[in-house]
Amino acid sequence: MDEPKPIAFRGGALDDLRAFPMEARQEAGFQLDQLQRGREPADWKPMPSVGAGVQEIRIRDAVGAFRVIYVAKFIEAIYVLHCFQKRSRKTAQVDLDLACGRYRDLTKERGQ
Repeated sequence: MDEPKPIAFRGGALDDLRAFPMEARQEAGFQLDQLQRGREPADWKPMPSVGAGVQEIRIRDAVGAFRVIYVAKFIEAIYVLHCFQKRSRKTAQVDLDLACGRYRDLTKERGQ
């Protein structure tokens, strides 16, 4: 079996994930584990407005909707850009801007 791909959290994404309610946090962990093993998460969608190859995991529990925005196209790691609770139908611009900034910083660091 291949080694799972490492996960690297950008900015405060890990702290944000840890602030999720237990059920949502466990589901996010399971879905990230699926990614690490080369599988697709159960519920996801592409986020081209954030950057090339960026996707979001969609999680629902009794408390509400939660999102994990990540990019898995790079060979060395899966980068989690942002984790947040979604409070309206449309993703808040502040959440998109934060993920975009972290993606931009990541690509600069990688020299792309």
